[in-house]
Amino acid sequence: MHVDLADLRLFIHIAESPSLTQGARKAFISPAAASARIKNLEQSIGTRLLYRDSRGVEMTPAGQLLQQHARVILRQVDYMKSEFSEHVTDTSGHIRIFANTTAVTDFMPEILARFLAERPGVTVDLQERLSRDIVRGVLDGSTDLGIIAGPVKAEGLQVLRFSTDRLVLATSLDHPLALRHQVKLAEILGYPQIALQEGTTLLNFLMEQVEQLGHNLSLRIKVYSFEAMCRMVEVGVGIAVLPESSARRHQRTMKLAVIALDEPWVTRERSVLARDIDALPKVIRSLVSELTKFGEREGQRN
Repeated sequence: MHVDLADLRLFIHIAESPSLTQGARKAFISPAAASARIKNLEQSIGTRLLYRDSRGVEMTPAGQLLQQHARVILRQVDYMKSEFSEHVTDTSGHIRIFANTTAVTDFMPEILARFLAERPGVTVDLQERLSRDIVRGVLDGSTDLGIIAGPVKAEGLQVLRFSTDRLVLATSLDHPLALRHQVKLAEILGYPQIALQEGTTLLNFLMEQVEQLGHNLSLRIKVYSFEAMCRMVEVGVGIAVLPESSARRHQRTMKLAVIALDEPWVTRERSVLARDIDALPKVIRSLVSELTKFGEREGQRN
């Protein structure tokens, strides 16, 4: 089997476009040339990769498998080019990160602000994703790193645990639960809840725990950040379950009671996911190092 890297790049462009014509345009070749190269690629591999009709293109199962492998191969080629650049440093490059809600809204902005200020030639694409999509993205090569909280089932990936956080309950100072040292999840379900927007990792996780108790979460309002959650809590709109690191930080400027949750699932390990950390470009390895240092500082504060 002979597969050309240019053909793999063309295939990715077409697979990620609604039509062969638009994919060909991204590859800067004519639709006729693109069609001929895809046909040759199919002959080389020995199976059909795309169905083409007037509505666009649809990948076959073999095409979906090739897309996964092609992403990994091309990303690794890009890594190799970066590593063998004439001036190999960690001051330039691009990093794509899929991360959970807590990472995107809580600690990654602080880490990236310092990291990027010291490296003006580096760009970052930070995207919030659900846990399953983070794992899938690292596996299929559509992201360089994944940042996740909680148990990780990811065969074929390296998992580097870098810090620990806990989920807690935040209430206003005059709330009936405010003087409690700890509460069970079942005890808080009768109160209006403030949560992050639909589809966020934390909301999905919390709803799963509530469903296991045979209840529904009484949501009063959904917001976009932990800061907004805490402001709503402070004025008595409702109560909220959120990471302790966020709750304690906002407690410094807001009138909040932070109460321990007496549940086995409240402690959550934060992890970095990668296919092979040692094979990553130097700039990405430097960011992983910054995450590790962040975890060490968090551990010292706790």
